[in-house]
Amino acid sequence: MQIVRRAKSHGDGTITFSLALGAARQMCRLTTTFHTDKQALSYLHKYRTELEQMARARLASGQLEDGIVVLSML
Repeated sequence: MQIVRRAKSHGDGTITFSLALGAARQMCRLTTTFHTDKQALSYLHKYRTELEQMARARLASGQLEDGIVVLSML
């Protein structure tokens, strides 16, 4: 499993990205305190491994909000 590089910022400190699960994808949302897309995306890439592990753990335990794995800054 890996985080797919496709990421989109909503301008409000939230980034959506897809977690690859074989051929399937799981949408994830990361909430940050950053004000710019560049800062938020840099954070996502810096902590990619940790965020992926957190997303997989939440998915396995069924912690979804409207079918989306919701994460926040480490």
